[in-house]
Amino acid sequence: MAMTRGLPQEPLSGVLGRAGRLRSNVPGMAVAERIEVADAPDRDRYELSIDGEVVGFSAYRARPGLIAFVHTEVDEQVQRRGLADRLIRFALEDARARGLAVLPFCPFVKAFIERHREFEALVPDTYREQFGL
Repeated sequence: MAMTRGLPQEPLSGVLGRAGRLRSNVPGMAVAERIEVADAPDRDRYELSIDGEVVGFSAYRARPGLIAFVHTEVDEQVQRRGLADRLIRFALEDARARGLAVLPFCPFVKAFIERHREFEALVPDTYREQFGL
């Protein structure tokens, strides 16, 4: 373990390997962020958390065999880091794994599907034209 200004510091390869993102509040000291995405069915949304604090979500309405994404938000402080994409990718992969059809009423989810056509098949054929897919 290296020493920086008298403080022990892990090699960057070890820090990057665990979380892939670094942040620092102390000059010369980097710590890994713990970024998590999870379904919160009691709140009808997928949540994005950094170090245990919810910083984003994608709200949905679920019906048997169907999930309709209605709104996505990410805190301004963490925007432009690809975290919203990470949130939506997780939600769509979860919908696929659960065999759910997807209705992307949320403009961000729709735009994500347009950029990542591998998720287009989740939107039923009968609704694709309605969503411009």
